Amino acid sequence: MIKVLIVDDQAMVRQGFGALLAAQPDLVVLGDAADGAEGVAAARRLDPDVVLMDVRMPVMDGLEATRRLAGGERPKVIILTTFDLDDYVYEALRAGASGFLLKDAPAADLIHAVRVVAGGEALLAPSVTRRLIAEFASRPRPDRPRPVSLNALTARETEVLRLIARGLSNQEIAELLVLAEQTVKTHVSRVLGKLGLRDRAQAVVLAYESGLVAAGE
Repeated sequence: MIKVLIVDDQAMVRQGFGALLAAQPDLVVLGDAADGAEGVAAARRLDPDVVLMDVRMPVMDGLEATRRLAGGERPKVIILTTFDLDDYVYEALRAGASGFLLKDAPAADLIHAVRVVAGGEALLAPSVTRRLIAEFASRPRPDRPRPVSLNALTARETEVLRLIARGLSNQEIAELLVLAEQTVKTHVSRVLGKLGLRDRAQAVVLAYESGLVAAGE
């Protein structure tokens, strides 16, 4: 069972998402919270697998709450946002969020998103990922030294990381490199392990911010 916590300052959103997710046989909603501070406390108490986190909330926003929850394998955080990808979204990904979901997404997308992120396959739908990456990559990159950990990657693993950063799914990477999809999954797992990353979301951020991949590639 995938355990979910919902953090949003709108009661209707909490109730609606909660009812939808609770109706799924493999999902259980542990509870909800109306602001980031309550959300952090609830997450530490209930130990969910996935937290659905609103961005703008009173007391503590979703960015700070995500930062406080980051650092371990659990929980994975999905940022709830509107279609305009604002600075909060990028900062939340840097803070350790595993992906984001549009608030007006179809019900099936919400259910799929929770399952995907629980399995470590962020950033969700490749088409949405590509939009995020395009916006993210167009922003000035702070001058940061290339992480030494990148040197631990093989040539093939570096190639796979570049393709992850371009928003390709495992299936698309497999087709492009003429590999079995299971082989690609193994490469992705090794990349994340060697770089100490939780999921693909962090891999995308690292690839751009380290200069491994540049805007327009």
